[in-house]
Amino acid sequence: MGKLLISLAILFFSSVALGITPNCNIPEQGSTIQVIHVNSPCSPFRSKTHLSWEDTVLQMQSADKERLIYLSSLVAGRSIVPVASGRQITQNPTYILRAKVGTPPQTLLMAMDTSSDAAWIPCSGCAGCGGTAFDTAKSTSFKNLSCGAAQCKQVPNPSCAGTTCGFNMTYGSSSIAASLVQDTVTLATDPVPGYTFGCVQKATGSSIPAQGLLGLGRGPLSLLSQTQNLYKATFSYCLPSYKSPNFSGSLRLGPNSQPIRIKYTQLLKNPRRSSLYYVNLVGIKVGKGLVKIPPTAFAHDPNTGSGTVIDSGTVFTRLVQPAYIAVRDAFRRRMGNAVVSSLGGFDTCYTVPVTVPTISFMFSGMNMTLAQDNFLIRSAVGTTSCLAMAAAPDNVNSVLNVIASFQQQNHRILIDVPNSKLGVARETCT
Repeated sequence: MGKLLISLAILFFSSVALGITPNCNIPEQGSTIQVIHVNSPCSPFRSKTHLSWEDTVLQMQSADKERLIYLSSLVAGRSIVPVASGRQITQNPTYILRAKVGTPPQTLLMAMDTSSDAAWIPCSGCAGCGGTAFDTAKSTSFKNLSCGAAQCKQVPNPSCAGTTCGFNMTYGSSSIAASLVQDTVTLATDPVPGYTFGCVQKATGSSIPAQGLLGLGRGPLSLLSQTQNLYKATFSYCLPSYKSPNFSGSLRLGPNSQPIRIKYTQLLKNPRRSSLYYVNLVGIKVGKGLVKIPPTAFAHDPNTGSGTVIDSGTVFTRLVQPAYIAVRDAFRRRMGNAVVSSLGGFDTCYTVPVTVPTISFMFSGMNMTLAQDNFLIRSAVGTTSCLAMAAAPDNVNSVLNVIASFQQQNHRILIDVPNSKLGVARETCT
């Protein structure tokens, strides 16, 4: 493997290596925004470290575990929403988009996170921040929010420095101090005046975020809540596969231009973790056979926060242990006598060419049959293939299954909050 080192995460091989020149300036029209993988050739946050295939997998798995712990910590009354995803932004493959902030507009890159609410941006003078900062002094529409503002009550642990609302947050080994502010945020061609977000002034620790975050969750400070009149709490996104030449997909805001032919399942509410998008996963098929899984593994419980969520920030789908073991064993049985090996958190790998069965997620009202590229991860030269799922860690607060970005690639995921629907349609994301 020494001669086959790759500079990107294995999910997103460099288009340069494929002899393709990426188009990093796709025009954004209407309410459609280009979504770029953080390791895309178009991303300034692209990893410059050359890792072996094995080391890259291990790194992503480690970051995924922390993401799951973060999701499990989003419990009503002690949410760490405004800054919680910072660790994932720097250490976990994720997706970013361009936003214009201020008057005149300053172009910034923000992470797209469906499991966070508030937006936050590193601001000028921030101590310890990396990446491009928003220069507040150059914006004529910028203003600080006072301690008496209603939004100040919607952030955890609000504090006052003079009359300005601020908050101090911790996540992992980092701490971030921010003030609550408003300014015009332009997404594609849509200006949103008076958008409320956190203006990060100080960041310390090893998990310092490199760019801002745009929260697409369901809380009061999320994009959906702040643009209710404009976008009607409806959006869709399409995440590209590693075979996409531009490593980019799209985020469509509002009910217009959404796919007509799409399958729906009910979107559930869970007050225990009110920001997350819960769905009713009722079964999993391997090939044509329904896997025998205890119903308790998928049970949606508002008292504990357990159930199944769709998340854009986790890379590999995690199932609670009884469900994962049953799916894994069914998959292995279909593989016959092929020798099984392991790689880090992946315990079902094969080092020879294999013919694999299909895998389908069965939701209430619809099935989602995965293409091989959505559940099989292959090394750069195709000599090793692993089932790209794993068991959820044992140290989470409650049972939580996560349908992650690898399984979502080349699907358009539509969130329709007013009608409590989540739609899925196959689409080549470019």
